[in-house]
Amino acid sequence: MDKNTLIQFKEQHRLVYNLLLMALIILAMAILAHLAMQIGTRHGSRSTVPDFSGMPYDQAMRMARKHDLKLHINDSLFVAAYEGGIILDQLPQGGVEVKPGRTIYVTINSFRQKMVPVPYVASRSLRQAKNMLEIAGLEIKELVYQNDMATNYVLGEQYEGKEIVPGSKIEAEIGSGVVLTVGVEAGSELTVVPQVVGFELREAKSRIWELGLNVGKVEYDGDINLLDKKDARVFIQSPSAERHAQLGSRVDLRLSLDDKLVDRHFKEAEKQAREQAELRIKEEEMKADSLEKARMEGLLNPSAEAPATVPDDDEGMFD
Repeated sequence: MDKNTLIQFKEQHRLVYNLLLMALIILAMAILAHLAMQIGTRHGSRSTVPDFSGMPYDQAMRMARKHDLKLHINDSLFVAAYEGGIILDQLPQGGVEVKPGRTIYVTINSFRQKMVPVPYVASRSLRQAKNMLEIAGLEIKELVYQNDMATNYVLGEQYEGKEIVPGSKIEAEIGSGVVLTVGVEAGSELTVVPQVVGFELREAKSRIWELGLNVGKVEYDGDINLLDKKDARVFIQSPSAERHAQLGSRVDLRLSLDDKLVDRHFKEAEKQAREQAELRIKEEEMKADSLEKARMEGLLNPSAEAPATVPDDDEGMFD
């Protein structure tokens, strides 16, 4: 189609010509936008994310630039086993393929654990004291019981050998433990072991302390990374749940990341706890009935006074 023919077509079919022109312009813009997007997103190019775990942040930044990636600190934790500034975790994980320019979010190890004031929790119930410490980011290192009429009330509080008193301005690293001296009245020394199988360590500890017991040995099943320990759950406790125990005695725990293992033990522990609770309640009822029976017999048949001692014939009263 020559120029004259095109002009003639334009004049004779102006509407069709304009529609065709608009269609060509839209098609050209679509092609240009597609090409720009391909260039901007580097379509088809991929980059493998390195494993930054255990690297100092500066070194990880240099490696990220080599792989055309960006690093962003998303969170920080304090793990005493690592030096400050070490990368503890990352997202996406190492080995994953991503587009160049992708941001990798990392968790680094703090140079120092956060310090928090130690709250004064004496003269409160053990449950209140425990809750106050947990809110402050602290925990119970040990419960020490001593004779007192106020059973399960906190009589004193110590942190690293220092007595905590009203107005104390002592600070502790978050997660530190505080020693509590707790009262117990004679005859009230027993408590019941809680069921903690299936719980993460923090919740298991809280339940154990609440019932006046100490946390004993804490062990993990298999080789568990320090960061993953917070996700592990209890699958064995000793002694088992719903048994009587002395206030202040210890409960040992074993944890695992294996959900199937934990769930299997949880079902068994729940069943045993129900059976033990029923047995314990029956024993307590029998004991209560026995004491009531003895009390009633004592009221109905008071013991007679002991007869006067008669001197032997061979012993004169005035000898």
